Amino acid sequence: MKILVDADACPVKEIIVKTAKRHGIPVTMLMDTSHVLDDGYSTVITVDKGRDSADIRLVNLIHPGDLVVTQDYGVAAMSLGRGARALNQNGMVYCAENMDRLLFERALGQKIRRAGGRAGKNKKRTGEDNRSFERELENMIRTTEQSEEVL
Repeated sequence: MKILVDADACPVKEIIVKTAKRHGIPVTMLMDTSHVLDDGYSTVITVDKGRDSADIRLVNLIHPGDLVVTQDYGVAAMSLGRGARALNQNGMVYCAENMDRLLFERALGQKIRRAGGRAGKNKKRTGEDNRSFERELENMIRTTEQSEEVL
């Protein structure tokens, strides 16, 4: 297992690295050329600024059993389709049960914006968001470690 991070706008990179180090799990951060990162632990892959460049590269690196951290529903859906697990920056686990609704809501929001409207507001990030993410990341890692021990 490795952790792949859609790192362009990811607010939990430090939490990911801290947790991954503790468990000895490799981390790959993907970002475009407008971002710079050197955390001393992660492999950093920088791609051009083309639309969805980091997303496409990330999806191509996924193997079954990997963990993907992204706030992009499309990346999450493709991750699930490739046998990975996916988590957003607030601790929401993407799964087959919520993916259709999330993709529908995204498409609806895009349609509203194209028509000149506004489709909701992003809430300000809180400490509870960080704690929720860290809890769920730990749970996903422990579940994977336990299932690997059984094999």
